[in-house]
Amino acid sequence: MTALPKITPAEYLDQERRAENKSEYVAGEIFAMAGASPAHNLIVGNLVTELNSALKQRPCRVYPSDLRLWVADSYFYPDVSVVCGDPSFADGDNLMNPSLIVEVLSPSTADFDMGGKFARYRQIESLQEYVLVAQDSARVIHYQRQDDAHWLMSEITDARASVVLPSLDCALAMADIYDKVFR
Repeated sequence: MTALPKITPAEYLDQERRAENKSEYVAGEIFAMAGASPAHNLIVGNLVTELNSALKQRPCRVYPSDLRLWVADSYFYPDVSVVCGDPSFADGDNLMNPSLIVEVLSPSTADFDMGGKFARYRQIESLQEYVLVAQDSARVIHYQRQDDAHWLMSEITDARASVVLPSLDCALAMADIYDKVFR
């Protein structure tokens, strides 16, 4: 991600709503988002499909990466967000209350997704789980909120295992997350 000159949140939103390409906003800086790889897109599609299927009979909504999320001093486009119950929006179209956020790791964003972005996501009171999905191997890192200051981390690398999402009362098979990615 390449940083551009600092602007206000209002300036960012005005610019972003008219932009042809998405960018994220972090504490006054705009970061252009690069295109995603075929593996990245397959994984996101698989996650949206599996989550929609698992949550079909529940009052949960699964949003793909085109829905902007507002947190603290930043705006992001998570790869997948899930809201159970009524979604809350800031400024009409910026999600504020996800229960689950999933990011598919890319070489250019992995460090930020695991560090600075997760630090901001942890400020979202409704967020119960944060999932990071590798695209170069079958590897998922799952964080589950324990309380305001503690998160439990699990790493799943067994392709025959499932990623258990307690806050959503469901599990996603690794084989389904990575369906057609490594063939």
